[in-house]
Parts: sequence; C-alpha cells; structure tokens
Amino acid sequence: MTIDCVDVQRVAGFWSALLDREPGPSEPGWVYLGQRGDQQPRLVFQPVAEPKNSKVRLHLDVAVDDIDDGIAQVVALGGRWTGERHDYDQGVVVVMADPEEHEFCLVQYY
Repeated sequence: MTIDCVDVQRVAGFWSALLDREPGPSEPGWVYLGQRGDQQPRLVFQPVAEPKNSKVRLHLDVAVDDIDDGIAQVVALGGRWTGERHDYDQGVVVVMADPEEHEFCLVQYY
C-alpha cells in the first residue's frame, strides 16, 4: 500500500510508531515499512509536492485493545481524532487522521 505524503519522514515515523513496524530497505526519499515477503502488508511512503486535499477512499483499520488508549497514542504521535465515533454491538470504531490528514480507523472489538 503506497501513501502519498509531503513530509515522508514525519508520516512514515508516525505509522512506524503506531504499528510498531521498522523501516526496511527503501528507495532514496521514500520510506518502506516492512519488506517484500512479510506476512503483513508493506506500507510505502512516497514523496509528493502537493498536500492531500480531499477524503482518501481507502483507509486502514487498526485494531486496539482499548479505544481511549489508542486515541491518546495517535494524538501523542502527532495525529488527531476527527470526533467521529461509531458504536456497534461488536465494538467501537473511531475515525482518526495521521499528521498529513490521511484518515484511518481505530477499532476495538468486544
């Protein structure tokens, strides 16, 4: 999965810390989290000149044990909670944004 970003190091650092995944071999100016053949998808952070200007139609769901702790971790890493929360019988979903406003969800299953 490739994510366009203006500040590759900042956004990749956020995701590296949030997902506890170390960068692997990367092209100059890019950052890859993981390597080919990993069991988890490799995230690729690609430099672009323009900032994000509309909703991304593809996003990651990140499972957490405690939704409040997850929100606090995202905020501490430089992301933000959008204020959107959905409570379901099977758990709770909150919509978050990384430092360049790429939306993703934190999900706590019951």
